[in-house]
Amino acid sequence: MFGEAGLVSAGVMKNPKFAIEIDPARGMVRISMSGMFMPADVRAFADARREAHRALGLPKNAHLTLNDVRQMIIQPQDTVGAFYEMLADPEYRSRRLAFVSAPTLVRGQLLRALNGRDDARCFSDMAEAEGWLLEADAGTAPLRRFG
Repeated sequence: MFGEAGLVSAGVMKNPKFAIEIDPARGMVRISMSGMFMPADVRAFADARREAHRALGLPKNAHLTLNDVRQMIIQPQDTVGAFYEMLADPEYRSRRLAFVSAPTLVRGQLLRALNGRDDARCFSDMAEAEGWLLEADAGTAPLRRFG
């Protein structure tokens, strides 16, 4: 597993938590996030995500990502901006990106951060999100890994 729990931003516990696991058989990165993140926490998350992508061993942008954000709370605007920048970075862009979120203001923030990406969707059900990610792979050859 990649990631940390209970990150501290500017000396104040904000309860941001994340966990990142890789599923090599499916070429998938599975993420869960909760709490309130500050921009420094987004950077720590991005570092852990980068390491997970490296460990998965797929070519650039060939992975799928499933991110459970149902336990996140409303984020400060500078944090939404940091997530926007991270999601816009072409270096780590997923082939397909599915978010599972509760129908709250967090979903609205998430949709703004995704900025209309056609390879990303929001779901309220984990099985539905995973099904959407994997449906594009039906009938395709397995991806080749590095190393």
